[in-house]
Amino acid sequence: MFIKQKKKHFKKILPVGCILALIVSWCSFAYSIPDEIRIIKGKETQFDESLPLQAEVIEEDIGVLSVNNEAVSKNIHFDLAKPFTIKSEKEGTAKVELSVMGILPIKTIEATVIPRTEVVAGGMAVGVSMDTRGIMVLGTGYVNGEKNKVYEPAKGILQSGDMILQAGGKNLKNKEDLMEAVEENGEKAMDFLVDRNGVQQTVEITPAFSQEDNSYKIGIWVRDSTQGIGTITFFNTETNGFGALGHGVYDVDTQELMQIKNGQITQSSIVDVKKGEKGEPGALTGNVGRDLVLGSIAINTEVGIYGKVEAGKESYFAGKKYPIALQQDIHEGKATILSNIEEEEVKEYEVEIESVNRYSKNESKGMVIKITDKELLSKTGGIVQGMSGSPIIQDEKIVGAVTHVFVNDPTKGYGIFIENMLKKESEL
Repeated sequence: MFIKQKKKHFKKILPVGCILALIVSWCSFAYSIPDEIRIIKGKETQFDESLPLQAEVIEEDIGVLSVNNEAVSKNIHFDLAKPFTIKSEKEGTAKVELSVMGILPIKTIEATVIPRTEVVAGGMAVGVSMDTRGIMVLGTGYVNGEKNKVYEPAKGILQSGDMILQAGGKNLKNKEDLMEAVEENGEKAMDFLVDRNGVQQTVEITPAFSQEDNSYKIGIWVRDSTQGIGTITFFNTETNGFGALGHGVYDVDTQELMQIKNGQITQSSIVDVKKGEKGEPGALTGNVGRDLVLGSIAINTEVGIYGKVEAGKESYFAGKKYPIALQQDIHEGKATILSNIEEEEVKEYEVEIESVNRYSKNESKGMVIKITDKELLSKTGGIVQGMSGSPIIQDEKIVGAVTHVFVNDPTKGYGIFIENMLKKESEL
């Protein structure tokens, strides 16, 4: 009797379990689909994604889209499992609801029509200098006081990645300002305005007198600026804006995306190349200074650094203009990159786009590329640090930029779609 009841119970549970598993599976699948697709005004774009979904345009600017050559004047259904085309003669947006068999909605995405865009392809290496928005805390430590007494004033109060904005009510421009404020305060408790993960708070710390330095300290390691070498991806002559790197600048100690107050790109000349090997990425070495300023950096983001070119310095970016390609136009096969690995010369090198991941949640890893150019391989071993931002050209269009190297195979690396970089540049 007990066994029969158990079997009957399982019969009831099994269909429910299958339904729940199916729902979880579809939700996971929906998460992998991008929140937005873009098409270019006036260009018919074909999609062949073979997704087992139905789509319905549920909201749009009147007359923006035509789907399979049929104008969208009211709600229209189409099957993503079959190839379909979208076209628009004007800019605008539409919301498209994706569903399973037209019954179970799983996601709403936005279709955005953007203007035809051409940008100057970069490839030139530049010096990158950035000042942090506040003083970045790298970690806390000890202060050796009188009679060998050890103090830890900031322990449990400050933590790695905190940005100190004020000390004793005074705004801080650099770490020297912080040291001066602490010294002037002396041994009294003082307030510090701190930004932690985007939330500001005030904390209190009592400095300790350092026998070694003959001054007051709060026992922290800090950074207020960074500099290095990077590559310009594009110059937008319509906005005077530029994009570079294709990935963010992270602090080497905290691994946090650096919050910047300001920054500059400067003219640079490559003086040496450390060749990349398996397990050990190579690097470009160049002259970095603040004398020959080419532009100002406005934002440091997960998909690159962006800013404006200085008036009168536009000629430095006088390369060839290319129309942009959207991610659905990119395909596996031959391509080239523009890169500067010797002095100030930008050259074109052959690569292979091995895969295109249109559903990657990591925007800086939309493509996998492989260096095939014999000259570049002989000089660098593949992709090296400093080449991030090198524009990728395919079918006479700029399709993206090099972002990361595979540590165990320096001939390969990731690339970002140019549309992701231009979207971020448009926010300036």
